[in-house]
Amino acid sequence: MKHIGSKIRGFFDSRLGFFFLAIALFWAKTYWAYQNKFNLGVKGSMQDLLLALNPIPTTLLLFGIALYMRGRKSYIVMLIIDALTSIWLFANVLYYREFSDFLTFALIKGSGAVSNNLSKGIFGIMRPSDWFVFLDLAILIILLATHLIHMDLRPIKKRFALGVSLLAVLLFGANLSMAYSDRSGLLTRTFDNNYIVKYLGLNAYTVVDGVKTARTSATKANAKASDIDSVLNYLKKNKVAPNVEYSGVAKGKNVFIIHLESFQQFLIDFKWDGQEVTPNLNKLYHESDTLSFDNFFNQVGQGKTADAEMMLENSLFGLPEGSAMVSDGTSNTFQAAPAIMDQNGYTTAAAHGDVPSFWNRDNTYKSWGYDYFFTKNYFQSGKNFDVGYGLKDKIFMKDAAEYVEQLPQPFYAKLITVTNHYPYTLDKQNQTITKTDTGDDTVDGYVQTAKYLDQSIGEFMTWLKQSGLDKNSMVVFYGDHYGISGNHKKAVAKLLGKKSFDDFDNAQFQRVPFMIHMDGLKGGVNHTYGGEIDVLPTLLNLLGIKADNYVQFGSDLLSSQHSQTVAFRNGDFVTPQYTKVGSTYYDTTTGKVIKHLSSEQKATIDKATNQVTTELNLSDRVMNEDLLRFYTPNGFMKVDKSDYSYNKKKALAKLKKAQKKGTSVLAKNKGVAIPYVTDAPELVKAGSSSSSSSLSSSSSSK
Repeated sequence: MKHIGSKIRGFFDSRLGFFFLAIALFWAKTYWAYQNKFNLGVKGSMQDLLLALNPIPTTLLLFGIALYMRGRKSYIVMLIIDALTSIWLFANVLYYREFSDFLTFALIKGSGAVSNNLSKGIFGIMRPSDWFVFLDLAILIILLATHLIHMDLRPIKKRFALGVSLLAVLLFGANLSMAYSDRSGLLTRTFDNNYIVKYLGLNAYTVVDGVKTARTSATKANAKASDIDSVLNYLKKNKVAPNVEYSGVAKGKNVFIIHLESFQQFLIDFKWDGQEVTPNLNKLYHESDTLSFDNFFNQVGQGKTADAEMMLENSLFGLPEGSAMVSDGTSNTFQAAPAIMDQNGYTTAAAHGDVPSFWNRDNTYKSWGYDYFFTKNYFQSGKNFDVGYGLKDKIFMKDAAEYVEQLPQPFYAKLITVTNHYPYTLDKQNQTITKTDTGDDTVDGYVQTAKYLDQSIGEFMTWLKQSGLDKNSMVVFYGDHYGISGNHKKAVAKLLGKKSFDDFDNAQFQRVPFMIHMDGLKGGVNHTYGGEIDVLPTLLNLLGIKADNYVQFGSDLLSSQHSQTVAFRNGDFVTPQYTKVGSTYYDTTTGKVIKHLSSEQKATIDKATNQVTTELNLSDRVMNEDLLRFYTPNGFMKVDKSDYSYNKKKALAKLKKAQKKGTSVLAKNKGVAIPYVTDAPELVKAGSSSSSSSLSSSSSSK
């Protein structure tokens, strides 16, 4: 027995023994993470086998680099490679927990645009077991430091090191071949990163993503004018006639786009602790002059809010990796809502209570043609005025209103709220409802921030009425993306009073509010299935603006020809009949899995799948190749970014000059600001009146 123990110890005292120990430990922790930290949707023995095998080839290849080194350097390099790959795994564990996706180079490149207060979110989702991904590294360091394993300084033959590298390549080839036998077109037809990690592993996914990122850069440089033809032909062939009854009913009206951060449809009419969480939005939702959609879905990818804005104002999908606003917002050509509205006689403005660089908005909005962009430095500041990702909603809406009343009418104004943002924290003085009791910290604070957002909407709508804007404005409310991810299944099930919460439920959970409120509008709750990609065509028809020649992948939600196939960014979809999640199909009405498709069902699902895949591909081509630079619709002028500046001094001077037109609310009220009432406790403590503080007249001195 001693002899066997001695031999084992002797093996691990060799560099080859240490190498295989490092490989074994790294494989074990990676496989553990796959099983416990991600939801990869593994089904069947082949996928189980691939999940177990896929960490080995890339780990052999990476750790094998150390075998080319001599002496102590070989051990140090092995530990460094282990540390770097463990950090990458750890980062993906945290990111996946909230976003059900993996990190990409495009996302990392744009991380500076969303880094404000990001640390709060990270520490909020971190769990003690996450640190197990560093356990193998700690074991190796301890073994070396305590001399339980000794460093073997003898050189290893280069041909052996080369043999390990070759073995890694052969194993990866076998892995790829097995993966393709289970899922053909894995690397060419997959919109979901879960598939690549499930079949090839996290490290291989990283390489695939890097290649795709580099290819996208080259693609844009090599694109030519004729590349837009396939997009135009598809859109022409699938053109949807807008609803004639609603065409132009909002012609000449002001347009408000109210961005409800992380706000999900289930909150409408939802009660907790004996009270409505969102009474103001509930009232608007059910009013006779509000068009409300109860089957409206968010369709965002990794870009989340940025993707929602891209779809809302361009009818183009966000990218499969990262944020298009970050990667392409500065350089690409767009046919966006602000430019369209501007060229139809509208003043356009956006307001956001954070820094202008967030999601690269300061550059993207110039590309989209926004006349004004009011950000953090335009608004008042004070102790506890901010939470999470910017100015608290009540303070923001009040201050934004004082710029809105200076805009020449008609105007198009987007107001982006932020308080109802993960991690859903709110100071005690603003809490007016108790937390829910699911036991999940991410979920339980959600009703508190949602109620606060709703109160800010109530105050803003009161101001609209007092200003008279309610009579000549169309107010659009939309939820940008989910607030609670599918990784909180137990808590969501308890919150909704369900016994369980599966992948089908999560697909249906992607509903967000979409409401169009206007005095005299023929409203009601509309059950049509649609998503954020459909907003722009719907609004343009209501405004009487023809959109026949624009490159838009959505269609008028009110049209009888509207396709009710709602595409998700990963290639899944929802229709009134069927729901696709990965490779599983459900009956949308019952939620039951369809195990054996009839020929009729298969034909319908194949048609929907083809539509989703085609439109995502074509939209990606438009974005990745910047194809709109080659095509200008009749009557539309390309945006010249140099025409726009969001410098505060220049903007205020421009607004002051604009008052001479006499069409703004402020001008019509002879320069007297319309009082805005808010109960925001921060303003009372700061000594500010709860009514208007004449921000518009004093802001130039800030």
